Amino acid sequence: MDQPGIVSAVSGVLVDKGCNLEDSAMTILQGWFAILLVVSAPDRLSLEELESELSSAARRFDLVVSVRRLGEDPGLHVTASGDPWTISIHGADRPGLVHGITKALADAGGNIVDLSTHLVGSAQSPVYVMTLRAMLPAGEPGEQTASAVRSAAARMGVHCTLHRDESEVI
Repeated sequence: MDQPGIVSAVSGVLVDKGCNLEDSAMTILQGWFAILLVVSAPDRLSLEELESELSSAARRFDLVVSVRRLGEDPGLHVTASGDPWTISIHGADRPGLVHGITKALADAGGNIVDLSTHLVGSAQSPVYVMTLRAMLPAGEPGEQTASAVRSAAARMGVHCTLHRDESEVI
């Protein structure tokens, strides 16, 4: 269950063991806090030792912890090709909605780089919201991919908006 202090406890163990948090995804899913971390660790720190060090925080917050090695090159320099797009879907919740949209995207050459879903609204009138960041083929093929996703959304009776992401200044 989500509760204050989870990120602080986990990141505290990591910093105490000399680790660096390189990439992360953290969110609350139906009241449960989920974390996925990519961490670089000193060579002297074994997977078993890191998992053991995290066990105190795991017990305190009722976490499931699994430590895995990604390999020598975690892919920091690998990027998906194409143009970045944002896709928003909303409408009535139904089985197969995520599959239908993501299949249309994949079949047309799109690659998902981030996806989140949420139910919003009231219990009497819930709305399913799906937001995707995806790499679509450059140029006209990207427009065709966007059209395929719009068509899939229309067949499933949900509203869809897509737009090419503009360059961001950080």
